[in-house]
Amino acid sequence: MLEPDTGPQQPFLTRLNAEEQVTLRSRAVARHFARGATIVHQGEVPGRVVVIERGYAKVASTTEDGKEVVLAFRGPGDIVGELAALSGLPRSATVRAIEPIDAVAVPVRDFEAWLEQQPRVALELLKVVIDRLREANRQQFEFAAYQTLGRVARRLVELAERFGEPCDDGVRISLRISQEELAGWAGASREATSKALHDLREIGLVETERRRFTVRSVERLRDLTA
Repeated sequence: MLEPDTGPQQPFLTRLNAEEQVTLRSRAVARHFARGATIVHQGEVPGRVVVIERGYAKVASTTEDGKEVVLAFRGPGDIVGELAALSGLPRSATVRAIEPIDAVAVPVRDFEAWLEQQPRVALELLKVVIDRLREANRQQFEFAAYQTLGRVARRLVELAERFGEPCDDGVRISLRISQEELAGWAGASREATSKALHDLREIGLVETERRRFTVRSVERLRDLTA
């Protein structure tokens, strides 16, 4: 059974109080990543966790035949690389900056030591991990239950809820992604995704520009996938 959608996830950094944020930064190194730079590599042994303070990143895995599968997008306040760091296993995905990113990076040993001293933070991190597992479960269900139009619509709803900014025409998605990246996230071909976007434009639910999407009505778009 599909678990109910509880709305946009709360970023890790915003779950911390002021003192916890200070102690985290005391163990961290400030990092800047240019657009297109790789923050963590799929298959590498984890050496750090990264918390994004400004900018957006794409999380993707590459299949054996070289196809990129987009798993998620992360933005300000989000933590990346935490699962591999805590498990000690090679990273299962690559995280790449899709625009300039400012972040803080914490070595794995320092991050583990910090969590041992901060049991409340460890619980908040567990909640983040649970949210992401629920997100993955919902996406797996959607791949089986919805046609391309429904999957694209649900991805746009998620983008609007997490990265949306109110505007005169509805909600403009601040995350600048390509139709190809949206297709990879929706588990569809670029051609099928393009057709789905055309249909959504025709019924007045979405406006598209180059790497830019505006949702005219989040409620109506959500109803389309109910």
